[in-house]
Amino acid sequence: MFEDECILVDESDHVVGHDTKYNCHLMEKIESENLLHRAFSVFLFNSKYELLLQQRSGTKVTFPLVWTNTCCSHPLYRESELIEENALGVRNAAQRKLLDELGIPAEDVPVDQFMPLGRMLYKAPSDGKWGEHELDYLLFIVRDVNIHPNPDEVADVKYVNQEELKELLRKADAGEEGLKLSPWFRLVVDNFLFKWWDHVVKGTLQEAADMNTIHKLIQENQSA
Repeated sequence: MFEDECILVDESDHVVGHDTKYNCHLMEKIESENLLHRAFSVFLFNSKYELLLQQRSGTKVTFPLVWTNTCCSHPLYRESELIEENALGVRNAAQRKLLDELGIPAEDVPVDQFMPLGRMLYKAPSDGKWGEHELDYLLFIVRDVNIHPNPDEVADVKYVNQEELKELLRKADAGEEGLKLSPWFRLVVDNFLFKWWDHVVKGTLQEAADMNTIHKLIQENQSA
């Protein structure tokens, strides 16, 4: 994991360099050098418009065993994932990681089917040592897919409709069943998800897209 090089950006999403995944997730480095890296969050819906969630593996360095959206990771500092036009580099990375984490074959998730809806900037400590400081591309895709989760990456998966997700949110807020949600997923839920989900159902997702704005949703305290 720590050999991969993440893409460092400024708060306007201009590439300013690269650094190891290790350094990019060390809170000491994040705070002292203000390291900010590019990331993506995939929200995959099936043809019944149910959202695929994953529970992160217990071996994850950041936010182990929390529930989150379909796939969350980083484009790497490599030519195919640095392409800026139409967020193609990020979409290439999303296709790669859906295979890595969930065993979803590339042909099930064509790159041109990912729709970038927006970008958000957030910071979230995981524990005393590790955390996230990301400029996150939010990608939606509606596809029926074959799933074969990688146990090193994913502990569990499930599809939920809107009411089932609201029940998960209630349990997480009440501390029931030890259920925790990732901070970036919670930010998307609280700010965008349900209105965007309605666009998914209506087939009007393009109307929701705004790739010009970077939403600064800095989360200083963990609420996962």
